[in-house]
Amino acid sequence: MSDRSGIFAGDDPFQIARNWLAEAEAKEINDPNAIALSTVDADGLPNARMVLLKDIEADAFVFYTNYESAKAGEIDQAGKAAFVMHWKSLRRQLRVRGLVEKEDGPQADDYYASRSIKSRLGAWASRQSRPLDSRASLMAEVARVTARYGTNPPRPPFWGGYRIRPVEIEFWADGAFRLHDRFRWARKDMSAAWTVDRLNP
Repeated sequence: MSDRSGIFAGDDPFQIARNWLAEAEAKEINDPNAIALSTVDADGLPNARMVLLKDIEADAFVFYTNYESAKAGEIDQAGKAAFVMHWKSLRRQLRVRGLVEKEDGPQADDYYASRSIKSRLGAWASRQSRPLDSRASLMAEVARVTARYGTNPPRPPFWGGYRIRPVEIEFWADGAFRLHDRFRWARKDMSAAWTVDRLNP
């Protein structure tokens, strides 16, 4: 831990993550907040997909989705998830593993209200992860919910956030000759102190 300096310096892993994301926002061409979210189904078979991270809180990472989607079902069943953020422009990545809880209150309402009207109506129209006859039928559903809710739709009861409270965070930066720098922050539970280890590349 004594040689943890520069981009790895600090006593708060969430602040380090915010710093890295801010750097990526200035350099990445598209979606610097994209994460590859991993879950497992009831049989333990892994699943992964890209979603957008919307907040790094004091002790958690937050994203939003349809609660009736495959990812939500897997999260609710396991109560755990992991993700990786990879920034090619910075040659860095952030890995997180942790426990998950819903964000289904005023914070979710505020985020939903901040989205574009088309995205808000799309959240109502999409039966995420379920079979779809055609794009035309999806657009017809968008038209139906637009007629019903107009320009100020409420947040759907089946749409909201998830908060990942990590037990492990790893910061990785590319090194010459594949001799990368890796620091893993780990804790046994939410009340435990973090321990930090440098890992082999």
